[in-house]
Amino acid sequence: METLWWSTLFFFFIFKALTLKIITPGDFIKDGGETLESENGTFEMGFFSPGNSNNRYVGIWYKFSNTTVVWVANREAPVSDNNGVLSFDNNGILTLFNETNGVVWYTNPNTSRTPHEPVLQLFDSGNLVLKEKNEDDSKNFFWESFDFPSDNLLPGMKIGINLITGFEYYISSWKSSDDPSQGQYSLRIDPHGQPQVVLKKGSETVYRAGSWDGHYLSARKPDDNPIPLYSYNFVINENEIYFKSELKNGSFISRYTMDPSGLMQRFIWNQMKNEWQVFSTAQADGCSTYGLCGSYASCKSGRFPLCSCLEGFKPKSSMNTSDGCSRTTELGCSGDGFLKQRRLALPDTSKSWANGSMNLKECEEFCVKNCACTAYANLDVTKGSGCLVWLDELIDITEFSQDVQPLYIRLPISEL
Repeated sequence: METLWWSTLFFFFIFKALTLKIITPGDFIKDGGETLESENGTFEMGFFSPGNSNNRYVGIWYKFSNTTVVWVANREAPVSDNNGVLSFDNNGILTLFNETNGVVWYTNPNTSRTPHEPVLQLFDSGNLVLKEKNEDDSKNFFWESFDFPSDNLLPGMKIGINLITGFEYYISSWKSSDDPSQGQYSLRIDPHGQPQVVLKKGSETVYRAGSWDGHYLSARKPDDNPIPLYSYNFVINENEIYFKSELKNGSFISRYTMDPSGLMQRFIWNQMKNEWQVFSTAQADGCSTYGLCGSYASCKSGRFPLCSCLEGFKPKSSMNTSDGCSRTTELGCSGDGFLKQRRLALPDTSKSWANGSMNLKECEEFCVKNCACTAYANLDVTKGSGCLVWLDELIDITEFSQDVQPLYIRLPISEL
């Protein structure tokens, strides 16, 4: 009987070590199978080696798809062997040690508050959180992995900028399938002009999802799915700018992933087939490349050539349609009018100006009086309110087959 009791006790401690639901000071996770699991078992955190690499990393993955890693802690500092230990101390600091007890990586809480009963918990959202034991308000968390994304944008995770601290939230590609360190590509918020979501390769913009128009990101085709999976939130205030999405139906499992080449895709988990399926691809057509057609030209998928000058403009080059277009007749400022376009995505807003309290008529009057204004539109299409004006050449314009938000382009009266 005593032998059975000791065996049961031994099994209990092994089972507890392998399936921790919460970590308290003094607990640790060793490489070799020990993990932290989210409450409902959706996500798991532990050690892994990516692809063909022998390096070891601490990551978070879906428990039902353990090769799908959504977050990496020490992506810039791998452990070279299987002797890594993740430790949680009384100060609420999570630290990764190597075999020689050297610090490889640690959390840096974003507050000066001293934790009293700190715990580390992996939520079913995939967010790893350092908090007080009975604290559920995210504003009071000491640290969370959602503030430091890797290559996956999960529901509830945001990209943006804290305007007070300057801290930026963005997802970035792995260097390769074997190396999770930060690659060339990043999806982030461009805060210049009217803030917009852009994909950058290094410092160069290579794709633009656009600014928020109250309904969707304005540079992309509207979501024509009759039952949209996501609700979106784009916040702009004096403290921060951010964009995030939430799943409307909790029964779906979805992620937005950037691969090492910068390709961005939304995946949905098919429980019947037990596999990930592509739901949408950001760079879905030939018009995805930023500024492909140059200024004052639109790009339309399926058209040959892809690029065409806007009405009132002519090609700069007869040899290259990507060189953009120039005005057929120069503006006269005081004698100009506006051409209403219904099938053009809003151009790049990095050199624009916005006012949320003006109506469309006031927006037109403002644009008429400002000779630098090249176009205007409503800031919020759902309310028909606000003013967005462009103060430079119009670039990166996609043309759709159906009507979208009206864009009013400045032209001489003779061209109208």
